[in-house]
Amino acid sequence: MPLLPDFEAWAIFAKVAEKGSFSHAADELGLAKTTVSKAVTRLEERMRTTLLHRTTRQLSLTESGRISLERASRILLEGTAIEAEILEEAAIPRGLVRLASTTAFGVDQLASILPTFLSRYPEIEIDLCMTDGRLDIIAEGFDLALRIGPVADSSLRISRLFSFRVPVVGSPAFFERHGRPQHPSELARMPALIFTHILGAETWHFSHAEHGACAVHVNGRFRINNGVAAIPALVGGIGMTALPEAYVTCEMQEGRLEEVLADWVVAPAPLHVLTPPGRARPARVRVLLEFLRQHFAAQPWAVGIEA
Repeated sequence: MPLLPDFEAWAIFAKVAEKGSFSHAADELGLAKTTVSKAVTRLEERMRTTLLHRTTRQLSLTESGRISLERASRILLEGTAIEAEILEEAAIPRGLVRLASTTAFGVDQLASILPTFLSRYPEIEIDLCMTDGRLDIIAEGFDLALRIGPVADSSLRISRLFSFRVPVVGSPAFFERHGRPQHPSELARMPALIFTHILGAETWHFSHAEHGACAVHVNGRFRINNGVAAIPALVGGIGMTALPEAYVTCEMQEGRLEEVLADWVVAPAPLHVLTPPGRARPARVRVLLEFLRQHFAAQPWAVGIEA
């Protein structure tokens, strides 16, 4: 005998016993009458006993059928309840969303807007985990992860939410000392702040509408693994760097940092959405993604918002 019980056959048997007819049970289950009959026969052969007495006019339970019916009915009810609960959960935004984010993006952007999201969806909870290390969202039980830059794990469902505009910035005092570059090649002789958590961070790629593309290798004595944490050092004049405008909007507006080479475009930094593989995302995840899209679509530094 197979180790796994024949749950489908037990559920069909319970429905046949409830309706007292193979035809009526088949109609309610949306199955062919032959499928229903074969399922009960299969179950009887497996149990090596007769569960239903069959006559041309009626069905009746045998003693074995009577003993089995209560538990078989529970199987049918529990299966129906499970499916109803999951379908409802998929349709109505509720439950816990475990969200992973890079530290800088979580601190600078997410922490301030998620309370608004939660006020709109009172039946949703969020567990926000900020980390810059390697992440296994399936093993660690995350519903959603936000990552900046290239993503290598092709086993996940991956889409780009938007891309950051990336200016080259430094303090006014820094550019007074070192000069304001007119071409990206001049950056090679200027002290740069280097981000150690970004692959290839010492090579900056630029493009220009008239002058084409170029790549510049930069050097610097100060290295750091967090974009937001780098801002005080930039304001203090430690160097210049290229980083998402979202992190330095206030400093640029207040004049504490300024942009150079504005007519050259640094390759935008994509923000990717990672979710476990599967055809459908739960409602709680879908509404969070839509909230993020709507919020970032209004930000001037977010380009290429994807539907």
